[in-house]
Amino acid sequence: MRALGMISGTSHDGIDVAIVDFSFAEGVLEGRVGYTASTPYPAELRARLIAALPPAETTLAEVCVLDTLIGQSFAAAAVAAIARGGPVDLIVSHGQTVFHWVEDAHARGTLQIGQPAWIAERTGVPVLSDVRVRDITAGGHGAPLVSVLDGLLLGGCEGGAAALNLGGIANMTVVRGGEVSAYDIGPANALIDAVVRSRGLNERGFDEDGAIAASGRVDERLLEVLLDEPYYRLPAPKSTGKELFHLGYVEAALAKAGSQVDDADLVATLTELTVRTVAGDVRTAGVGVLVVSGGGCRNPVVMRGLRAALPGVEVAPSDAYGAPADDKEAIAFALIGWLTAHGLPGTVPGGTGAGAPRILGTLTPGAGPLVLPAPLAEPPRSLVLTR
Repeated sequence: MRALGMISGTSHDGIDVAIVDFSFAEGVLEGRVGYTASTPYPAELRARLIAALPPAETTLAEVCVLDTLIGQSFAAAAVAAIARGGPVDLIVSHGQTVFHWVEDAHARGTLQIGQPAWIAERTGVPVLSDVRVRDITAGGHGAPLVSVLDGLLLGGCEGGAAALNLGGIANMTVVRGGEVSAYDIGPANALIDAVVRSRGLNERGFDEDGAIAASGRVDERLLEVLLDEPYYRLPAPKSTGKELFHLGYVEAALAKAGSQVDDADLVATLTELTVRTVAGDVRTAGVGVLVVSGGGCRNPVVMRGLRAALPGVEVAPSDAYGAPADDKEAIAFALIGWLTAHGLPGTVPGGTGAGAPRILGTLTPGAGPLVLPAPLAEPPRSLVLTR
């Protein structure tokens, strides 16, 4: 089966796609990663999306418009991927998260928009969407769903391994002795990006190559205030998002610290916040290998900081394990599509905190009747990714 995974993450800068050709034999799932790409949102759409995100107030009318516009953008990205990478049997669209409702340390609901019918109409291919909420109904956080891929990919690492994704939010999966646990650590790029955009520090909206952070110095008083966030002390499993970690959060921390911090020092401090929180949780996990993906792994200041803080840990990009760091989440959603199509759960309870695994998503038929493969009795024991 050839599956096209699509996602726009918490950085909400565009759409990542990956076509994966899956084959299954004797308990081993092999995935050949073919075409991958990242398509930026049109500038006007991205600005409109950012303006509607928490803590801003919005209207149902604006949500409806964004649902259509984002769905059309995903449809265009799917058409381009199929034109370049060849036909697919299933498209898996994560869509764009606009709200993740966490109350009393429990996920109560989650909303991803980007109407899948636009994708099915443009491509004629069935679309799996709305993949997080079923896990939440089973008592989970609906995140991080990439833990199902991490468990299959890293299960053979002796002594345990952790997979770290540095998107808008940092999440980590710990794999040891067949057991998987995962949770959101805190902000990775979310606060940095918010400051860079609001202060016009880089026209691309992020700290490219960590240049701004590298030119600044950490403000220890501000860092102390930021590290006092109660979320970090909550037990796993847990999840968070930009509902908590946004520009207003930074401004409140600055006011509490009473610091006069220039732009470069502020970005350096927020970057160090990511390093400190991640490194602390990796040390607690006690693993010998840390496999890093997401946009943050391209930030040399973050990566240098992690290696310095974790001298006994091998820190490597996920490329070394067959999952290109920029494409890993899109690959993970292609995997979830393969699992759902074969009647298999797409979650690991230890990864999300759910009471039991669940088959994920809602299917929108393509141009013809919806035909699924015969269900499989047993899930794969491992996953091998190749290019």
